[in-house]
Amino acid sequence: MDEDESLRRYGLQPVAADLDEVRELLRGRTERERHSQGAGDTELMKLCCVQLFNAGVIDDVLLIWSAKTASMDAACSIDVQLLCGPGLTETKAYLSALRTPEAEAARQRLLECEAAGDFEGFCVEEYSAQYAAYYE
Repeated sequence: MDEDESLRRYGLQPVAADLDEVRELLRGRTERERHSQGAGDTELMKLCCVQLFNAGVIDDVLLIWSAKTASMDAACSIDVQLLCGPGLTETKAYLSALRTPEAEAARQRLLECEAAGDFEGFCVEEYSAQYAAYYE
């Protein structure tokens, strides 16, 4: 599946019944990207992250983080804000409560980006609208 097909099939805001398919697609592409940079199709990975961001399910935060950290290309392609579909405050609290090295690394990255001003004026709805315009 490529980016265009995923967009046609699921849209930017997949229905709940399709979220597991989006997650599996992202997991598979992330694994490929970890194995060989460029093999995962980072544009498709980014779209999957946008779709999950729009769903706002807190349990998807680490899946998105895993995709973002799969390679240098993925890190550049997948915006850190995509971790925060449930909201910045909610995401930081969730990651803090998990108390795992992966969750702490993601939380630290959010804190660094927040301190650098990357979340200034951040609003889930506005960020979602920006991606809707990007994919038009």
